[in-house]
Amino acid sequence: MLAKKRQEEILAILKKNGSVTVQELTEAFNASESTIRRDITELDHKGKLSKVFGGAVSRGSASNLHEDEVSKRRKYKFGEKESIGRYGASLIKPGDFVYIDAGTTTGSMLHFITEKSAVYVTNAASHALEMSKRGLKVILIGGELKASTEAVVGAVACENLRSYNFTKSFMGSNGIDKRAGLTTPDAAEAMVKRAAIEQSTTCYVLCTSEKFRQICPIQFAKLEDVVIITDKQPGGSYQNNKGIIVVEEANN
Repeated sequence: MLAKKRQEEILAILKKNGSVTVQELTEAFNASESTIRRDITELDHKGKLSKVFGGAVSRGSASNLHEDEVSKRRKYKFGEKESIGRYGASLIKPGDFVYIDAGTTTGSMLHFITEKSAVYVTNAASHALEMSKRGLKVILIGGELKASTEAVVGAVACENLRSYNFTKSFMGSNGIDKRAGLTTPDAAEAMVKRAAIEQSTTCYVLCTSEKFRQICPIQFAKLEDVVIITDKQPGGSYQNNKGIIVVEEANN
């Protein structure tokens, strides 16, 4: 297929779906990864799409492409994250097979975990090291390491996850919105999050309350797919949502 035609079809996919990964495009066009990356780079330079780690998003959908490094995010809302993490850790029971997503809010639950009969799987190298030091049985999935978020991502990571069946998973999210669902700026991370949720009986999303009404380019789950654990009631149209656990209320 000629590059011009392939790029037109890439834009058509983005118009329909809002985002796409390099892996999805290599399979769709039976093309090499380097060819797809060149197409994405060229279209990004022309202003036709926004290039993100692991793929692309439509220019119009890029509400929030920025993502701070882990070192900056660890200190932000530290107390709220601790409360959320403590509650999340209390949900782990004997014999559980648990997935813990990369991120600072999911990371806040690690030092509250006491259940040593459970098995833990993660895509975060720092999470794996912390849990191992605490004497927990932990599996770190393979794949490409993204330095800014310390997350293992990519097709290999997704294939790893599809061989597991989790009783519970604990995810992070950059944005939560009734229309847009659970969102992240990164196509490769979204792909891993989707794979983990698909393999989970119950998925908990740990996030501080300011994430509500925030929208990032790429959806990885709908609100009805998950249970959200947060520090404050978001109010408004979320007031009576049964899929939201507010830690302040749950502890009273």
